[in-house]
Amino acid sequence: MKRAATPDAETPTPELPAIAEHWLDMLRFERRLAPLTLKNYRRDLELLLSLCAPRALDALSPHDIRRFAARQHAGGLSGRSIARQLSTWRGFFAWWGKQGGIAANPVSGIKAPRSPRLLPKALSPEQAGALLDTPQEHVFASRDKAMFELFYSSGLRLSELASLALDDGSIDLVAHEITVTGKRGKTRMVPIGGKAIEALQPWLAERARFAKPEVRALFVNTRGEAISPRSIEAALTQWAQRSGLGVHVHPHMLRHSFASHLLQSSGDLRAVQELLGHASISATQIYTHLDFQHLAKVYDAAHPRARKK
Repeated sequence: MKRAATPDAETPTPELPAIAEHWLDMLRFERRLAPLTLKNYRRDLELLLSLCAPRALDALSPHDIRRFAARQHAGGLSGRSIARQLSTWRGFFAWWGKQGGIAANPVSGIKAPRSPRLLPKALSPEQAGALLDTPQEHVFASRDKAMFELFYSSGLRLSELASLALDDGSIDLVAHEITVTGKRGKTRMVPIGGKAIEALQPWLAERARFAKPEVRALFVNTRGEAISPRSIEAALTQWAQRSGLGVHVHPHMLRHSFASHLLQSSGDLRAVQELLGHASISATQIYTHLDFQHLAKVYDAAHPRARKK
C-alpha cells in the first residue's frame, strides 16, 4: 500500500507561522489539552504547511483542501485519519477567522473519503466461556472475575464499569439488575446474569479489606482507590494471558461479544440496542454483520455443497 503524502524524512520540518503557534498556545493554556493531543495537532498543521508550500495558509481555498485530502487518500491514508487531519485544520481556520485573519474557513463543509467500516472483533461463545471459567490464583482474582463477568453479562462500557459505586442504589443483586450512566449522561437498566451474581458475591465479601473507608467505588485498585479504566484493561490483558486463550482481549471485546452472542440467540436488534445504550439503531446494526459472519461459517462447515471439494 502506498504511503500517504507526508513531508520527506530528509526535509526539515516546516516552521509554523506565528498565528499557528498562537492557536496551539491557546489550546495548551486555555483549553488545557493533553500534550499528546497538542503534538498531533502540531503534526497536522506541519503537514498542511508542507502540502500547500510555497503558498501561504491564508491563500488556501476549499479546492486546495479537497486536493490535499484526495492526495492523502491516494497515498493510502484511511478516511478516519484524514477526517482527524481535516478536523484539526477546520478548528485552526475557524479560530483564525474569529481573530479577523481570514474571511472564510476553507475546510468548512469538506468531508473525508469514506473508509470500509471495520467490524468489531468478538470472542466466540466457547472462547468467552474458556476465558471466564479458567480458575486463577492471585490477590485480586475475585475482583477481576467479578469485573469481567459483569462486562460479558451486561454489555457494559469500560467507563460504565469503572464508575460503578456501592450504596447508590445502582446495583440490585436481588432483582438481578444494574443501573449505569452511559454517554451524554443517559442512564439505563440492564440485567445481571447468574454467573455475574455468583462472581460478585466473593468480591463483595473481600472488598472491605482492600478499599479505603471513604471510597465507594465497587472495584478498587491496590491502593484502595477507585480502579481506573486503564487498570481494568491491563488486568483483562493479564487474565487472558494466564488463561492461555491465545487471543488479545480488551474490554470492548467483551461488550462486542455480549452483543453478538445475544443477537445470535434472540435476533432482537431493538433489545440489543437498549441493552447497549445506543442512541441510534444504526450503531447496533453492525452486529447483524457479525451475526451473518457466524451463520456463514456454520453454513460453510455444515452444508454438504457449500464449498468445492
